[in-house]
Amino acid sequence: MADEIKRRETAILVGCFLDNRDMERSRLSMEELHELARTADVEVVDVITQNRERIDNAWYLGSGKIQEIAHRAEELDVDVIIVNDELSPSQTRNLDIAFDCKVIDRTQLILDIFAGRAHTREGKIQVELAQYNYLLPRLAGQGKQLSRLGGGIGTRGPGETKLESDRRHIRRRISELKQQLSELVRTRQLHRERRKKNKVFQIALVGYTNAGKSTLLNELTVANTLQEDKLFATLDPMTRQLTLPSGLEVLLTDTVGFIQDLPTTLVAAFRSTLEGVKEADLILHVVDGHHPDLEIHMEVVDRILRELKADDIPQLVVFNKADLILPGTYLPPVEDSIVISAIREEDRAGLLKRIESYVYASFDRYTLIVPAERGDILSLLHREGVEMEQEFDESEATYRISVRVNKDHPIYGRIAPFLLDKPETVEESW
Repeated sequence: MADEIKRRETAILVGCFLDNRDMERSRLSMEELHELARTADVEVVDVITQNRERIDNAWYLGSGKIQEIAHRAEELDVDVIIVNDELSPSQTRNLDIAFDCKVIDRTQLILDIFAGRAHTREGKIQVELAQYNYLLPRLAGQGKQLSRLGGGIGTRGPGETKLESDRRHIRRRISELKQQLSELVRTRQLHRERRKKNKVFQIALVGYTNAGKSTLLNELTVANTLQEDKLFATLDPMTRQLTLPSGLEVLLTDTVGFIQDLPTTLVAAFRSTLEGVKEADLILHVVDGHHPDLEIHMEVVDRILRELKADDIPQLVVFNKADLILPGTYLPPVEDSIVISAIREEDRAGLLKRIESYVYASFDRYTLIVPAERGDILSLLHREGVEMEQEFDESEATYRISVRVNKDHPIYGRIAPFLLDKPETVEESW
């Protein structure tokens, strides 16, 4: 009977546990590599690690361990070896010789996933740019794929070597992609400025990959975003309008999920996608509340927000997946948080009220003196869902009304004649 044809690629995962590295983070990193492989539809058949003082400059691990992995790969007939760190060009070259199968590193694996999941023009450009930036310094190591400069007759002449030709082509393509990307970034910046000019309150959903951001966006806005139990289900930023209980409308933007040890080529390429986070009025930091490593996840997100200089924006931590959180589970104390399940309607209603309090807190406070006969002004305020307190002065036959409203709101012109005082920004909520 013929051997069953393999439908999925098989792989051995290889990692280096450094003595000076936090073992908990190293363990999480290997678990993530396993999850990344699953996302790329690769079947992991073995995991091999080695404890070392430092990564070997030539072989990544010790040469003896590399021979052991080569034997194991041959024994299991695997298609690919996946290394949990970014390999240098020389390490790639050496491992390419040592193994009979493909060798890729964590960066290549993530790039491959991104390439399959980018759907917008900008997403595809960013992935291609990241791939070329990764490939360029490694061209000389692609011995099995590219012809090399040789010596002797027949190898010299007026033409370029294949290697130089490839380098020239890639540099030219990188330049073209950067130009295209800058135009798209400029267009998006204009859209953001227009929204800012219109004073639309903007909310950014951020969080570790697979925390449930897309599910939350879908449930709150009835959007049609891809939601899967896989890493990086969302790559392309999506903005949707969200109507709050009072009738106020805000914008909610989903972002690419963060991950530990995100390759530098990807951080640079996707920086523009995350730039919109800096323009947000509120950040919803979505956390998978039942994940055992949620504190590490939160640290990674906080670090990236600091790098983006977005850590001073008001932030509400949303501990998601409450339906999976066991009673008594420890959740880290944070300044402002809420525990919800995105799939429960009552939880979403509670979250919307919390969001609304942030929106109103961002408005200015005004005091109005409105004559009793001007009931149209009171009706207008109620109809627009403006947060207000009122009291009636019988001796003056006037209403004294405290309201929170944005100066650029269309109703401002209607209420301006009744203003008693100048606006002052209010920090505390009522």
